[in-house]
Amino acid sequence: MSANPVYLDAATAAPLHPVARQALLAALDDGWADPARLYGQARRARQLLDAAREAAAQTLGVRADELSFTPSGTAAAHAAVLGGLSGRRRAGAALVHSAIEHSAVLHAAERHVAGGGDAVGVPVDRLGRVDLDAWAAAVAAPGVALAALIGASHEVGTVQPVPAAAELCAEAGVPLYVDAAQLAGRAPLPAGWSVLSASAHKWGGPPGVGLLVVRKGTRWESPFPADERESGRTPGVVNLPAVVAAAASLRAAAADAAAEAARLGPLVDRIRARVAAEVPDVEVVGDPVDRLPHLVTFSCLYVDGEALLHALDRRGFAVSSGSSCTSSTLRPSHVLEAMGVLSHGNVRVSLHRDTTEADVDRFLAELPGIVAGLRAEAGVTGL
Repeated sequence: MSANPVYLDAATAAPLHPVARQALLAALDDGWADPARLYGQARRARQLLDAAREAAAQTLGVRADELSFTPSGTAAAHAAVLGGLSGRRRAGAALVHSAIEHSAVLHAAERHVAGGGDAVGVPVDRLGRVDLDAWAAAVAAPGVALAALIGASHEVGTVQPVPAAAELCAEAGVPLYVDAAQLAGRAPLPAGWSVLSASAHKWGGPPGVGLLVVRKGTRWESPFPADERESGRTPGVVNLPAVVAAAASLRAAAADAAAEAARLGPLVDRIRARVAAEVPDVEVVGDPVDRLPHLVTFSCLYVDGEALLHALDRRGFAVSSGSSCTSSTLRPSHVLEAMGVLSHGNVRVSLHRDTTEADVDRFLAELPGIVAGLRAEAGVTGL
């Protein structure tokens, strides 16, 4: 492998933030007891849990009693969808969602359909932006219990028109769930949602911590067996040291978010421009303007995505390909399929607080030769 590996897959998991490391180590000593008990160590754990909840809620601009910690972003997404549907079952049994939701949301939708409910997918355009006319018609249909719209695509970075979609939901009297995994700690949250989820390892917190926010007045009912913890929204004892680290790093990441966006945005612009100019037969996908500042995706014709990932890994570059959570299936990305764009030889590059200009320039210098080499091996040069 090439020296000095370059990690470019922050959309899957960002490197642990230094603040998260400090908070985690401190909380391991102080936060091991059960916060629900009454003795001294437990009261200290309860203080840590309350402070973490308050800090995370304040950072997101919500009430502390609206926010619960879950064992992962996936668990939060499942609870958001299934709990939102359960709480509104008198209104109907239909879930409306965009065609490019995260697999966690789609899997929850499959479970709902298997139980006799309905799920309606709303299409997106070639930039990955949801069709608002189709969305308006879908949420206004009779029997819709919940709508789900990802805040920004985890695969191509397109930021969705959540405020406009939320207005259409409000007119129809349908609560909106927003998957904010790629927004929390990186960008301001959009307005108009009723339920929201996020995942700590996306902003540099530890893995194994999710956030579930249920706004006051939202009809939501836990899909899990009864449990008194976390306001009954998620079962079991929270991993308190990880929760403390997640809350501390969320606050730190959010404080730096505008500066990081200003730093990483031009680097992503550089990747978009140079890949399009220097690699033949490539399509850079996603909205060129309304997008996350740290993420870019492109597809290379005549190249196998898995082979490209392995070739980049051998040169020291860690990137993603295809559907970020279903790569083991070797199926084309459902997001790219829904957009109607090229899905072969797909690469997602996502930057983070440790990414340097030199890292990006090295990637751009080596990529054209790596792609050309793979095409030559496949016998598709000169097409």
